[in-house]
Amino acid sequence: MALTGASHNYQRVRREGESARVEFVELFFDLVFVFAVTQLSHFLLKDLSLEGTLEAVLMLVAVWWVWNYTAWVTNWLDPNRRPVRGMMFALMLGGLMLSTSIPEAFEARGLQFAAAYVFMQLGRTLFMMWALRRHNPANHTNFVRIAIWVCLASVFWIAGGIASPENRFAIWAVALAIELISPACGFWTPWHGASTTADWDVDPDHMAERNGLFIIIALGESILVSGATFAELEWTWVNFAAFLTTFFASVAMWLIYFNVGQEAAHHRISSATDKGRIARVAYTYIPVLLVAGIIVVAVSDELILAHPLGHAEAAVIWTSIGGSALYLVGNLLFKRYVVGRAPLSHIIGLAILAAMVPFASQMSPLLIGAATTVVMVLVTVLEFRGQPVRHAKA
Repeated sequence: MALTGASHNYQRVRREGESARVEFVELFFDLVFVFAVTQLSHFLLKDLSLEGTLEAVLMLVAVWWVWNYTAWVTNWLDPNRRPVRGMMFALMLGGLMLSTSIPEAFEARGLQFAAAYVFMQLGRTLFMMWALRRHNPANHTNFVRIAIWVCLASVFWIAGGIASPENRFAIWAVALAIELISPACGFWTPWHGASTTADWDVDPDHMAERNGLFIIIALGESILVSGATFAELEWTWVNFAAFLTTFFASVAMWLIYFNVGQEAAHHRISSATDKGRIARVAYTYIPVLLVAGIIVVAVSDELILAHPLGHAEAAVIWTSIGGSALYLVGNLLFKRYVVGRAPLSHIIGLAILAAMVPFASQMSPLLIGAATTVVMVLVTVLEFRGQPVRHAKA
């Protein structure tokens, strides 16, 4: 059966002028990654050292990669078909195993993390080969190429899971590098050549919505952290001010991405002749910077709410200012790529954040949080004022 391919066509039916909707099973699938983002933020909060940060970054990119590949797959396959749903449920189980192993991925549960990751990446790829073999030979060949690269990376993932904790990061870094390089190389193999970006025909509306939903998942972590932490605090005006600061920071981050960026990306990719090239950068590589920035800001929210007064420690400074800067950099790159120019508002915001650094150690955590929130709101206002009337919402 695997050799001959699926007898039925499980691809989405695309009609001229219509966009594929995000199905409920895709939203159900995303619930696992709500948990994954929470696990990552808690991992980073527990260990804000350079080593802990690098480990969190590696796991974040792995989590993003496995989610993003699934979003591409459901751009082509119809999630309402039973075999596709079955694949999604199997991936959810793998994602849950992956997420539960995050706190101890570099300790006792390294093999669990690696095995869950390989199960998701390789299992989904083999399913696509089976589903497309008879019905889309060109895309089937693409997934044959992907399978070869995934198998190569899997060797290092499993080897890292078995290796001692002190060697695990280096081995997994090689595995992740293979995963990240492969799309840029067109998944080139000596037997099948390379894919071109024109081969990756995507539905732009579906990709934009799926990526937007993951941004919301990450922002949801900021909201949950703020609410859960504030609920355990004594009700004082200082604590309430810190709570408002973290809330409005989340609102500003939502506006920076969704008020202009997502719409601009949708227009650009919809009118492009090579949609795959734009989607590869705008919806595969860049968004992980946005998610990383949001997670770091969520960590700063918890630190600020826990200790709003007194001189800020280094952890508060780099998570609050650094997380906000990372989020702005991600948005700047995203909009620079899809619109063709870097927003001046983002450059101004980054300059102000950089100017805050020398004075941050003399500021309280609450003041730093309030200042970074004001910067994010300023970026939102400046960008909105600089947009043509057609971008304004009723």
